[in-house]
Amino acid sequence: MQHLDQQVVQQALDWLQQGQTVWLCTVLSTFGSSPREPGAMMVARADGQHVGSLSGGCVEDDFLERLQQGEFRQRLWVERYGDNRDAQRPQVQLPCGGILEVLVERLQPDAPALRITPEPDTTAEPACPVYSTDADTLATARTAQQQLQHLLAALQGQYCLLREIDLNRQQQQLLPAPPESGPRVCQSHGRWHIRVGPTTRLIIAGLSSVARHCAQFAVTLGYEVIVCEPREEEYRAFAIPGVRLEPVMPSAFIRRPGNSHAQTAIVAMTHDPRIDDLAMIEAVKTSAFYIGVMGSRRTSDSRAARLLRSGGLSTDQIERIHMPIGLALGSKTPAEIALAILADVLRCQRGVKRDAI
Repeated sequence: MQHLDQQVVQQALDWLQQGQTVWLCTVLSTFGSSPREPGAMMVARADGQHVGSLSGGCVEDDFLERLQQGEFRQRLWVERYGDNRDAQRPQVQLPCGGILEVLVERLQPDAPALRITPEPDTTAEPACPVYSTDADTLATARTAQQQLQHLLAALQGQYCLLREIDLNRQQQQLLPAPPESGPRVCQSHGRWHIRVGPTTRLIIAGLSSVARHCAQFAVTLGYEVIVCEPREEEYRAFAIPGVRLEPVMPSAFIRRPGNSHAQTAIVAMTHDPRIDDLAMIEAVKTSAFYIGVMGSRRTSDSRAARLLRSGGLSTDQIERIHMPIGLALGSKTPAEIALAILADVLRCQRGVKRDAI
């Protein structure tokens, strides 16, 4: 199962390759309450078929109805929902009086992309240290299909991109992304900048009852889930739709270039030091935003001392590891523990401090 944004871009690409015109919609900004955040995407055809969402309800219905009536013929357009300025569409209301701005792009199979002429930034460090792309590579993407192929590659973690949209000139370009920082979407000097990077990946080091529930929950959240398990007796009967199984030592998989990026969470829950400790030793060398290992406070203290003594880790590296893993929810069952773990992963991903919960 792909992350929702990957599904959207893949479906848009498939429809274009079938010779159909598509409308790619991207949430630019939200004010007040809104179910989807800036950067969320939806793609639709003229007959109303669509993948993805913008608000989880009325906005999609209104857009698809108007699309089937022949609206949105422009190449680039920003539609604003929820501010009560259109008395003829009172049904379009967001929760709690929220307001939503949506970029609408009309993409045709054989039409050239509006503009892709990136200028390289020689001063910026690459956002993704393992994979990268350059201005010359992006400059060859002259069609909408080629443009979507680059977006899909970015979502899959091959590199990071910045989409620059100039509504006044009806132009856009793809740029190699600067280091990951700031909001996913921002506006500057009359241009919108949309950062496109890897979708969230969860690497689970070893199988256990808790790990199985973690994998199921993460798939539901739309994560790309990879389970690394070298023990055949553990993975022989393992099968969760949407989860990729790697029958190797987790440490070996984590160590391999490209398998972990800045949108990766790495968790270990086997109680086997040969798996958990080695996974942590390699995980702290990556750019993963969350690293955690299961165990009691006493077990965690012993593990920290062991990793400092024989694992060769520094104090700063030890502090990157969430030990004990997860939020303190009073969890008892494997499913409850998995819920606490995924809740903590989401907390870190959203930048919420633990004491703010």
